Amino acid sequence: MKRKLSHLPKHKRAELKLITDTIVASCPGAEMVILFGSYARGNWVEDTYKQGHITYEYKSDYDILVITAAKRQADDDGAQRKLNDKLKGAPTDVNIIYHPINQVNTNLGAGWYFFSDIAKEGIVLYDSKKFKLIKAKKLSAKKRAQLAKTDFNMWFKSGKDFYDHFEFAFKKRSYKKAAFMLHQSVESFYMAIMLVFTNYKPKTHDIEKLGRKAASFDPRFLKVFPRATKPEEKAFKLLKKAYIDARYKESYRITKKQLEYLAERVKVLQKLTKKICGEKINSFV
Repeated sequence: MKRKLSHLPKHKRAELKLITDTIVASCPGAEMVILFGSYARGNWVEDTYKQGHITYEYKSDYDILVITAAKRQADDDGAQRKLNDKLKGAPTDVNIIYHPINQVNTNLGAGWYFFSDIAKEGIVLYDSKKFKLIKAKKLSAKKRAQLAKTDFNMWFKSGKDFYDHFEFAFKKRSYKKAAFMLHQSVESFYMAIMLVFTNYKPKTHDIEKLGRKAASFDPRFLKVFPRATKPEEKAFKLLKKAYIDARYKESYRITKKQLEYLAERVKVLQKLTKKICGEKINSFV
């Protein structure tokens, strides 16, 4: 595993130094902090994408794996929320995942390509030197394709099923329930993408974060939810909030027109998910 950030600009190296120091100070059980993803590979993006009159802005997140000594430290939601609060407002958004060393090594030994790719491409930002990662088992291209296809079939079907539930609720004018079902459809399609590309299912229901991650795999996902106008931005925010607010807050309101617009965007996501995931699965073999 690499240990140098020389391929990154000076200001990015300074950002990561501050982020790493904050993680280590806030997570007593952190034994290793590893940068992975686009900033580790060197293909991060800070750019705009234009289609017709619409401009889509995209900026890659820092993807960081924190390896802990014990599972209870990796599952400490309270400490993680406090850390996220400390990192809010950073120039570059930070996406942190937590796993105990035993789980990471078990997954490496089983050939999980999400962890294998991190071991291959990741950059160590901090290492207590108390633990070592084992050598990753290499999966055959055929096996990798089989895993990706199985995950895709499950989550793509889930996305379509939730969309059917949305249509049922929409016809009954149960708009809050319809919004929740539409959110779940979007989340399921994004999970299909995550699993096909990485063999990893992140623990988040934030469709904005999932959308940014999908776009890091393929820029065609940028056009799914345009937010160039105030109505587009408002509709997306209502969809993002639907996971909690549509179920538990009486004050949540979404209109028929907003749901119709969002439903069309979800159809675009469904079509792109099928196409791009198919391309990725075929690329394995």
